[in-house]
Amino acid sequence: MLENGDLIFVRDGSDMGQAIQTSTGNYNHVAIYLDGMIYHASGQAGVICQEPADFFDPNHLYDIYVYPEMDIQSVKEKACKHLGATYNASFYPDGAGFYCSQYMAEILPIFETIPMKFGDGGQEISDFWREYYRELGLPVPLNQAGTNPSQLAASPLLECKERNLHDSDF
Repeated sequence: MLENGDLIFVRDGSDMGQAIQTSTGNYNHVAIYLDGMIYHASGQAGVICQEPADFFDPNHLYDIYVYPEMDIQSVKEKACKHLGATYNASFYPDGAGFYCSQYMAEILPIFETIPMKFGDGGQEISDFWREYYRELGLPVPLNQAGTNPSQLAASPLLECKERNLHDSDF
């Protein structure tokens, strides 16, 4: 089912996942499938490549997008170059390492940056993000240049291939 270069957009019910989706849209994570492996920036492990069986979770939903003009070899070279980088938990544009959509925008440089949002519909900065950044000892990077998975998925350069897949579909 997965083909080389497929972009995998994820929705999950974790606290962090829900906070990202509430602030930015449908998705809280993005990864790419290259030569049988899944490359992504993981909050737990930094930039990694892993077997699909280790990536997919029965409690998450997945949508698959494609970028028809992708130069797979170039993207894979860039993806491999950053393996082992740390996770950019601050989401700051100049933070060390990468967060998931930042990594995708680095290896597939077709996406614009946008002002980062941390609201929940009622507040400009949700309680979740206030606490998250309090624990990091940093101000919330509201309106700083960044990316998020929902914004990447909305790119007119991408085409949606499959929606609402479960781990059993792979």
